[in-house]
Order: sequence, then structure tokens, then C-alpha cells
Amino acid sequence: MATINIRRDVSDPFYRYKMERLQSKIEGKGNGIKTVIVNLSSVAQSLARPPSYVIKYFGFELGAQTNTSPTDDRWIINGAHDASKLQDYLDGFISKFVLCKKCKNPETDVIIKDGHIVLDCKACGQRSDVDLRLKLSSFILKNQPKKGKKDKSTKKAERRARKEAGNHADEDVSQNGGSPGDSASDHAEENGDFEVAAGSDDEFTRQINEGAKDIEAEDAKEVEWSVDVSEEAVKARAKELPDDLKRALVVNDEDDEEGGGSSAYEVFGKWILDTASEKGGVDKVDAVEIYLKAQELGIEKKHRALTVLAQTLFDERIVKQVEPRAAMLKKMITSERHEKAFLGGTERFVGNEKPELIPQVSAILLKYYENDLVSEEVLKGWGSRASKKYVDIKISKSVRKSAEKFLTWLEEAESDDSEDEE
Repeated sequence: MATINIRRDVSDPFYRYKMERLQSKIEGKGNGIKTVIVNLSSVAQSLARPPSYVIKYFGFELGAQTNTSPTDDRWIINGAHDASKLQDYLDGFISKFVLCKKCKNPETDVIIKDGHIVLDCKACGQRSDVDLRLKLSSFILKNQPKKGKKDKSTKKAERRARKEAGNHADEDVSQNGGSPGDSASDHAEENGDFEVAAGSDDEFTRQINEGAKDIEAEDAKEVEWSVDVSEEAVKARAKELPDDLKRALVVNDEDDEEGGGSSAYEVFGKWILDTASEKGGVDKVDAVEIYLKAQELGIEKKHRALTVLAQTLFDERIVKQVEPRAAMLKKMITSERHEKAFLGGTERFVGNEKPELIPQVSAILLKYYENDLVSEEVLKGWGSRASKKYVDIKISKSVRKSAEKFLTWLEEAESDDSEDEE
């Protein structure tokens, strides 16, 4: 494969530092259009940086969502982006996070020390600080790879890449060049993959902020999906719930120091189902409206809200529905407790409401894992023993039996990684 100089302003054909030219492929259409960077792992390896740093940098520069830990080496940016444009942005990443500030060689290692990011040049010995005001700097500080080990996203990508070696050989490749440049980067603080924070340029966050502004602008009007959340009104609506929904949305009361009461969660679930019915399907319920509804009820940060979402957000096409909802779910899943509640809701949804989906449990969990909704550790713990917390123990065993294929793959993949690191 043809290579280019890492510093594209250097025209010397014998320049020793080379990398592949970025290759991109645009997939999907409409709101689901996305750009897959086919060879990001190879390019990042040439730069001696994790692919997650590069894809996240693109996300900040383009104001788009990205996946920073894919399991299949498919590094994705939401929206349609030309390869030559991405190559120009890559020049900016190289200038800020790869090149030595003194000799301009890319032969640097990243050192994290005392909250600072230092580029240690192996060519001239110079140590230079990276500007901490850059958004990616904050991301790097929060996602520094463990010493002597590959970061999780790299291990996942390489694992799948080994399995599917050569799969991308026939993909269309954009070979357009571009003038070297250094893209301007906003100096607001980085706020994680999908977390809500002031100044964030995350696409889903912007949509939430815009939705909130629309609501504020109509303060004098009654918002169509707004409900009175006073104690009396909540109790009244809870009484109106059909019996089957009440059973479906049973939320365990044990250890409920969160407050909020199960009624708020029942109202939340009923609102999702009613809206889905009105619009002709759960897929047509807008993710931003769902988040704002949870926020209105004061449960957007509560782990029990995830139990409700797992039971109301999907139907028999759940395997295909996970990824489009991942951005919103990642905003709301902020701890292991949230992850466990989400798995519990899924277990109840599949085991009680949609038993025909039990054979698909492995495929469902794989989608959760690929989209970083549930961690490897939580999945292994969940799969280690059945529980009667959310469903009958017999059903729980049946659900975990169906998950064995995925759990075995998870164990074998981890074993392969351990062998690679020895």
C-alpha cells in the first residue's frame, strides 16, 4: 500500500517517517450516514499513538460523535467526511500530539506525569509539554494506557482485525490528497464520549441543548409530552398504568437511597410506550426527547431509569436497535450500578416480555459490549450466576444459558490478549 510522509510539508522521498494515507468509506444515508476510517489502526501505529486518540481528535474537530473502542477495527465518525479533509485534520493531530517541538521529528513517546502530557523525543532528547487547553489533552489524561499494556480499544481492534484479516481489501478508498494544515481547535474542556457538559461540541449534546431551548421558548405553552410531576399527579398516572405494564416495570425497592419513587419510573416507561404507540413504533421516539423526559422527571442520573429503558426502548429488533440508541444510553450509564440495572432490565424484557428473543441473548450482549454500554467485568460477573432479582430463577438460568456463546468468546479473547502481552 502506498505511503506518505508523516510530515506532509517534507517533500523528501527518502524521509524515513512514513504512514499510510487515510482511507475512508461512507456508509448509510440520511441521519444514519457515517464515515468508516478503514486503516486507522495502521496509521495510528505509525504515529505510535492509540487509534482512540486519533478518532477522538477527529470527533472534536468535526463536532461529531465517534466510537473510541470498537471491537471490529471499524473506527467510525458520524456524518459524511472526505478522506482528504480527514488527512488535513490528521496533520493538526500530528503537529500537536506527535511532533517534537524542537526537532519536529515524530519519534516521540507520550509521558503522563503530575497531570501534564509530555512528548519525550527519542531523536533529540527534548521534552516538551502538550497544551492542556486542547480538548484531546483532557481525553488523554482520562484515558492513558496502562504501562506495559495495550489499551482496551487497541486490544479489541487488533483481536477482531486478526480474525478478519483482509476483509477491508476490496473497500473503496479515497486517494485524494490535501494540503498540510493545522486545524484550529477549541480550547474548551473535554467532556468524555457522550457526557453532557457546558461547551461540549458533541452532536447529541447539542441536540439536547437545542431541545431544551425549544422548551424554554415555549414556556407559555403546554409542551406536548410534558406531565405534571407533583406527588398527586404522579400517583394518579401510576394508577392509570395497565396491569401488564405495571408488572413489566417492577423496579426493586431494595437499597433505594436514590429517592424519586418507583412512580416516576412508571410514568417514564408509560410515556415512552404511549409516545411509541402514537408515532407508530419505538424507533420513532426521539432520543433527545427521551433524555429530556428523564431529566424532567429528575431520573436521568438514576440507575433504575436504565432498567425502565431496557424494557421500553426496544422491540423484537433489539439487536439492530442498540447502536442507534447508544449515544443516549452512554449519557445515562455512568457506573457499574447503572450497567447492572441495564442488564437486569434487559433480562426482564427478554425473559418475561419477549421470550422469543432468548436465543438472541448472545447477539444482544455483543452489541452492548461493542457500543461500550456494559463493561467486560460487569458482563462476566452477570454471566457467572443466575439471579432472581429481576426474573424467576428458572428464566434467569435460561437467559444465561443463551449467553454462553458470547461469554465464552469474551473469555477466549481475553486469554488471547494475555498471551500476546507475555
